[in-house]
Parts: sequence; C-alpha cells; structure tokens
Amino acid sequence: MTYEVYAIKYAEQTARVRGDNYMFDDNHDTPDPIDFYMWLIRGEGRVILVDTGFDAAEGQARGRPIRLDPGEALKPFGLQPDDVTEIIVTHLHFDHAGGLHLFPNAQLHLQTAEMAYATGPCMCHDALRFPFTVGHVVEAVQRLYSGKVIFHDGDSEIADGITVHRVGGHTKGMQAVRVRTQAGWLVLASDAAHFYGNFLQGVPFPIVVDMQDMLDGFATIQRLASAPKLVVPGHDPLVRQHFPAGMAEHVTRLDVGPLTDPTL
Repeated sequence: MTYEVYAIKYAEQTARVRGDNYMFDDNHDTPDPIDFYMWLIRGEGRVILVDTGFDAAEGQARGRPIRLDPGEALKPFGLQPDDVTEIIVTHLHFDHAGGLHLFPNAQLHLQTAEMAYATGPCMCHDALRFPFTVGHVVEAVQRLYSGKVIFHDGDSEIADGITVHRVGGHTKGMQAVRVRTQAGWLVLASDAAHFYGNFLQGVPFPIVVDMQDMLDGFATIQRLASAPKLVVPGHDPLVRQHFPAGMAEHVTRLDVGPLTDPTL
C-alpha cells in the first residue's frame, strides 16, 4: 500500500537572509528566501491534509502576504475545504495551524506535548509565544471540546503506511510524518528541518525551544526515511527544484521521488 504525496505552496517570503534560517552562519546577510507549504496525502480512499497554512488576514498582520488561499489551493485535487476531514498538525505555529478554521469538518492529529506547550507556562515568554497566534490555538482547543482531536504521544500510526513521530526541538510537540510511497519511505519533516542545510549540515534553525532535540531530530528524520533524499524539509524553495511539478503551478509531487538528489 503506497500513497501519493504533494507539497502545496501558498506563500513565500523573499526578504530573508541566511541569518534568519541558520544559526552560526558566516554568511548571515546573504539572501535566503523561504517558501510556505502544506502537504496532501491521498490513497486507499483517504485524503489527509498535513498542516493548513495561514489565511490572508494572518499574512497581513505578520507582513507575509499569501499568494493563494489554503482552501483555494486544494482545487486542483477536486477538493473543497469542507471535504477535508483529517488534518495532521505538525505543530501549532501560525504558518502551520493558521488555516484550521478554514477546514471546519476536520479531525486533528496532534502531539499531546504540543497542546501542553502551546497552552502552558512556556507561553509566558515573548520569544516562545511569538510564532503562535492565540486564535489558532483556541481553534485547536475548540476542536478538542468538539471531540475532533486525536492525541499522539511520540510515535504513532495514523493509517497503514502513515506514521507520525515526535521530534521536538522547534516546539515541544513538533512531529514529522512518514509516508510509504512508490519511491520508499518519505518523511515530511515540516519544521523539524526548515531547509536541506539544517539537517544535512547539522545547523539549527534559530527558532528553537530545545537545541538538543532539534539536533537529534535531524538524525531521526533521516533514519525514518528510506534515503536522505526522501526527507522533505518544511520551507525550502529547493524542494520545488528537486521534485517534479504536480497538476498546477503551486503543486509539487513528492511520492515519485526527486528528479535530482538534494543531498549531493
């Protein structure tokens, strides 16, 4: 049993430098743009959205305008937002959980540690609270009280061939998603590794709650994949260069494997 997997780009931020994306980088002022993705898994009669992006209002508030509404971005798949009934939330930062309200029928898969982190004493610190938006966290809590959250504690199976793995580091409950594909085990790292350079060179991303967990996580996501080239970082524009295009300009197909090896 294998699945199709797609990266869906909905926004970008070009006014970034390497110092925004890599700690301890000698070329900290070199331009280094970032892409914003969500991911879609489909097969065996199931459609699972991984993360939700953020909407236009959130983008305006944070100075990160979106190119495409996350709900509209699913149209090439023949999907409307109301059709989505299952979302794996890798973590609750604004750019990954900011569109939860757009998918009102969805049940959420979330790490127990992430809910505790986003609603606990760590949020007393401005630096840790900044990547969260309270309304997104409240939306997750409302889903919980509606019986629409499934909690996972560490490694867990969502379906045959789809597993989640808590790696922490970026947030307390940061989880990666492993999917069985025709190319082998593919890992959607999300923000366990924002860029190829983070996990291939062992260089942390600057937003981190636990440095050791982040560094250990770089090894974990590579171990979970059939090969390092099948680790898909969460924000790297190079993903769209290494993997083939999908059925629309903003869609990249991942399950067939990369056309060129990003690890070389």
